[in-house]
Amino acid sequence: MSISSSRGLPWALIGAACLGSFAATSSGTTRAPFLLEMSHDLDVSMPLVANLVSLTATAWGLTSALGGWMSDVIGRRPILIAAPLALALTLVAQAAAGSFFWVGVWAALSGGCAGAFTGVIFAEVSSHVHDSQRGRALGWVMSGQSLTLVVGVPMAAAVGSVFGWRGWLLCVAGLSIAAVISLFLTVGRGSAGHTRAAGTRPSLRAALSRRVLGLLGTGVAERICYGLAVVYFATFMQVTYHMTLIELAIPLAVFALGNIAGTVLGGQLADRLRDRLLTFAVAMALSGVAALVLFTWHPGPAVSVAVGFVYVLLNALGRPSYMASLASVPEDVRGTVLGLNGTSASVGWIGAAALGAVMIGSAGFEGFGPLIALLALLGAGGALLSRRSRA
Repeated sequence: MSISSSRGLPWALIGAACLGSFAATSSGTTRAPFLLEMSHDLDVSMPLVANLVSLTATAWGLTSALGGWMSDVIGRRPILIAAPLALALTLVAQAAAGSFFWVGVWAALSGGCAGAFTGVIFAEVSSHVHDSQRGRALGWVMSGQSLTLVVGVPMAAAVGSVFGWRGWLLCVAGLSIAAVISLFLTVGRGSAGHTRAAGTRPSLRAALSRRVLGLLGTGVAERICYGLAVVYFATFMQVTYHMTLIELAIPLAVFALGNIAGTVLGGQLADRLRDRLLTFAVAMALSGVAALVLFTWHPGPAVSVAVGFVYVLLNALGRPSYMASLASVPEDVRGTVLGLNGTSASVGWIGAAALGAVMIGSAGFEGFGPLIALLALLGAGGALLSRRSRA
């Protein structure tokens, strides 16, 4: 595939990628405001509805690896158009479901469609930019996911207050259809796979080099660190400062803005600093220090929100460097590698939910700081070791 020599980024493709990423992430994340409403509507307990997150994450991880591999076999364009289209259909079916069982089935399928899309879109954007621009391009795509917390959840609450959780699912389905149209117009027909020699397949052994395996393991540690804060930050603020849901609105918005700011700034650093994995390692180590402060020092809500902003900003700061390093693999296995990144991220999210529950039951939120700091140092160490692995 030809890569444009222009210094400008492929903004049309990046915009379509952001829209698709926003729709994919919103299909599950924006369920949060409706847990009580869904439990009453479907006549089940709220914890059971909350477990849809784990179900979605599991399906996401499984199909992310499969979708990435398939994109290296048949090309990325079919996956990037079919996955969001199927996502829209599963969301409509979920909105029409009359029982929790069928909501769970369609939610799992929705997560699978979203997972099949995300790794492949990262691979597609990576292939359209020079390595010197890859950090910024991927940073912008990741910001599309981050906008779900800042825009998607409040929008879901607003729309849901009028049309209910089922109406919001139909809105996300509409966004997914809009993504299909934009991707159809922006993704080239020669998006990998078609140039492969007849009868050949991408080599999993070639994709899973020691360097890639090390980075995937590092990615699990980083996602656990991020997930522990994202999943439990609101609960931490409620328990520590006895805040109501209304009072949490501003802290959660500030927290989400820190993620977006870190992602955008991190994209700039990834392209300006030569050693991307060193950049990632330093950001991870500093985020570990911020986590220690966040969960062990409680002078007041304003200070905790400010420290939370710094923590999530530092965590996001290294993510574009990590993704750009992971994307620096041969074109014929890039989809497979970035698809596996989605799988490792899902493992991290599931691990964060489990470890957080265990920690709350034993040491409480005071234990979150040391746990995140330890995992951050392990992630930083893994990144530094991966700098030396080339095969």
